[in-house]
Amino acid sequence: MKAATVLRSAIDEDADHILAWRNHPEVRRVMFSDQVISASEHAAWWARQRANPDYRLLVIEHAGEPSGVVTYSRIIEREACWLWGFYFNPEAFADGSERLRAWANMEQAAIDYAHGELACRTLCGEVFAFNTAVLAMHLRYRFKEAGRYLRPRGEETLEVIQLERQID
Repeated sequence: MKAATVLRSAIDEDADHILAWRNHPEVRRVMFSDQVISASEHAAWWARQRANPDYRLLVIEHAGEPSGVVTYSRIIEREACWLWGFYFNPEAFADGSERLRAWANMEQAAIDYAHGELACRTLCGEVFAFNTAVLAMHLRYRFKEAGRYLRPRGEETLEVIQLERQID
């Protein structure tokens, strides 16, 4: 039987799980900031994002269990345009094939949410060039490369690929 993947609004009970996922080394490796986040920093971020009308914080549930996060930030300068990002709890899946299925289901659910709930016409994202698996998945879902830039992170400078998808 195929396990369902759904998106739901984050609730306060999710905050501790999300902090643990944000601080997991596998997640930090692909985030713009790879620093460990303190509980007080996370609490301030949580309050700020939950109060922001131009931000959506969703939890990915796979087979009924919280398994990751999807975020959307409205790009004020562009009409009906949102920037999205996501990460999974690296320990949520029994194997790589289950994770891949959940990822594909989440990608489509995230596009559908942006189109339906946000009235989004352009969905944008950014991915480090070294993160080839995420880049390949986005390209499968009709995202197109929109640009590249270099971003400092700690002691290194990393290439970021900007992606866009028009939503019909």
